[in-house]
Amino acid sequence: MLWGTYMVQMGISRAYGVELRRWIGAGLHNPVASMLAGMGATVLLQSSTATALLLTTFASQGIIQAAPGLAVMLGADVGTTLVAQLLSLDLSWFAPLLLLMGVALHRRSHISERQEVGRVMIGLGLTLFALRHIVAAVQPMREGGVLQALLPTLRDDLALQILVGALLAWLAHSSLASVLLVISLGHAGALEPRVALGLVLGINVGGVFPAVVATLGQATAIRRLPLGNLFFKLAGVAVVAPFVGQAAALLPLLGADPARQIANFHTAFNLALAVVFLFLTPAVARLMRRVLPDPPASQQPGAVQYLDPDAARLPGVAIALAEQETLRMAVLVETMLRNTLEVLRDDNTRLRQEVEDMDDAVDKLNEAIKLYLTRVSRETMADKDGRRSIEIITFATNLEHMGDIIDKNLMELATKKTRKGIAFSAEGEGDIIRLHEHVMRHFVLAKAVFTGRDVDMARRLHAAKTEFRDLERQCSERHLERLRGGKLESIESSAIHLDILRDLKRLDSHIVSVVYPILEEAGLLHASRLKEKA
Repeated sequence: MLWGTYMVQMGISRAYGVELRRWIGAGLHNPVASMLAGMGATVLLQSSTATALLLTTFASQGIIQAAPGLAVMLGADVGTTLVAQLLSLDLSWFAPLLLLMGVALHRRSHISERQEVGRVMIGLGLTLFALRHIVAAVQPMREGGVLQALLPTLRDDLALQILVGALLAWLAHSSLASVLLVISLGHAGALEPRVALGLVLGINVGGVFPAVVATLGQATAIRRLPLGNLFFKLAGVAVVAPFVGQAAALLPLLGADPARQIANFHTAFNLALAVVFLFLTPAVARLMRRVLPDPPASQQPGAVQYLDPDAARLPGVAIALAEQETLRMAVLVETMLRNTLEVLRDDNTRLRQEVEDMDDAVDKLNEAIKLYLTRVSRETMADKDGRRSIEIITFATNLEHMGDIIDKNLMELATKKTRKGIAFSAEGEGDIIRLHEHVMRHFVLAKAVFTGRDVDMARRLHAAKTEFRDLERQCSERHLERLRGGKLESIESSAIHLDILRDLKRLDSHIVSVVYPILEEAGLLHASRLKEKA
């Protein structure tokens, strides 16, 4: 059953993940639309945890505020109950057909989207099969000694019921699968209604833990959403728990089938939470900000400092602020680049972690700058401002690419060098230092070109690219000469050494790209580097 629900979630995410993100993003304009968006996404994904983690990507990019995010979470919890309602019906006869169709679609289709739809059908078929077999397996267990010994303990202790339910959902990482298990046990007559309802309350609390744990260590804006959802659940359990006995007595009025009673209670509980808290989400968001306050800006390198939302109505001011934020981003990348040499040379693991953390800040600033400039009013923007806006976005994007090269490539090479105990030859280390110094000088010049848009300075930087390319080729040729001479350090470090030279060349290319808009506007660039055919 766990594997089946996982296959459905993965299939939907891969086939329609982009559409789901767009759908959720479009529904954030009011609380009801936000709740419906969360409900619809969870019905498809069959996992409120998956919806919560999908939502954290919006929070990390600053697209969604806490209040609409919490409304989406309320809808996601209701969506889970609707799936439980559907799967609690006796659909086992449909399982073989779903499996057959799913396998055929997954194996025969050459279109990835159809293959993922096949995966979803296989997952649903497995889930329905599992439910039928759980019911069949529990029937003889009712008379077993272990179950008979455990049930009296659960029957008389509501706190234990809630705790067991919470642990079950946390260990399974699926509140849906856990509720379906309780429904199956109730259908088989292994659980009294009162015990089943206590377990369902616990499952509602435990089902939030995976999202809470998954966001630990991330930005506070991301952590507030699962924590707010946990607050909803705990508040609901605190109010409903004293009346579980009365609820168990009233549920037969809605039907005699124990499975339907458990599913109806699960749905009613989450619907009640949605009705009570939907329009209180701003107040809960404020409470979460008090519980998880934003750390000081000095502790958040990725937090924006200059992008004033109110200035977005004034294009000239907004572009100047975006320039300042982009220069802040450039300082971070420059620090990463400067520290890279020490990490490569001295195997400094502490500094390597600092460099990797700075790349996360660079990514956040890049996203913030792009989103900010897209909000600037186009109607009142002059052509000159429009071109400058594109230049800023392009420079920020190149800075982000540089951060990725340093983090994903050069830091990985440093890790490999340390792990294998590799040392560069004195000549090889000297070549790396020389190239690194050139990259640093070009980066300082690029920042000046970006701010001053000086044509002569841009020409100098562009000419330096050819000089750097020749120097990189000479360094590679010298390394190959040392290999031919049988120098042991060069042989051991060859792969890492050549990769470092290549990555430094890539970094220099991103740096020099700042000159192209300036030189093109001045009419100093050829349309193509190719010579005309003789």
